[in-house]
Amino acid sequence: MNRNRSNPGMKVVRRERLPKAPDPTRERLLEVAGPVFADRGYQATTIREICAGARANVSAVNYYFGDKLGLYTEVLQQSVRAAQLIAVKNTLDQNMPSQEILRALIRARLRSINGKDLPDWHSRLLAHELAQPTPALRQLIDKVTRPIYKRLLELIGGIIGLPPNDENTRLCAISVVGQVLAYVMPGPLLAEIWPELKMTPKQVERIADHIADFSLSYLQDFRSKHGTMTPVRKVRRIR
Repeated sequence: MNRNRSNPGMKVVRRERLPKAPDPTRERLLEVAGPVFADRGYQATTIREICAGARANVSAVNYYFGDKLGLYTEVLQQSVRAAQLIAVKNTLDQNMPSQEILRALIRARLRSINGKDLPDWHSRLLAHELAQPTPALRQLIDKVTRPIYKRLLELIGGIIGLPPNDENTRLCAISVVGQVLAYVMPGPLLAEIWPELKMTPKQVERIADHIADFSLSYLQDFRSKHGTMTPVRKVRRIR
């Protein structure tokens, strides 16, 4: 008799797998690593000091993340996710006029400044990465930045009536991004030239409206002056 055959009269009960609870050691490593990487940068940070702060054995990093770069990559990606880029993606998929999507996009990105009360190490971490790129940056670009940038080009191209890969479309997109980053990643310069600036929720909304008004005024003027009246195509959602 073949015991491997299923009994037609017997019901098979499938148990759903419950999500694994967060591992305390892994979570401590990530919690400690973020500020340390932000203060020292990737190269100057040692696994030993992170593990000491997390009360973990030095082999724990290899166990949970493979190596130091694996830990750093996870920290960097978690930091970006904490900056509400999911909200940015969702905004880009809204069924609204292009001008309103752009306005909502700017607002969503600026709200990340104080939307979750993120410590300033998040900005410093990304600043370190941009100044001294590591292999983690490529993964971050491919997974997060590139799809959003591609969708932004399609959005702005539709507003000015040019293809997404047109040079003017790219120039306009980078100009909008630059205005937002001036507040998202201000560094010491903005604090020195505008020390009275307090990024309260009300002020963030005012800045978002200003950037949107400023940008849309130019984009609409550009389209009217250059006579670019290409029909706007429906843009695919980010996958």
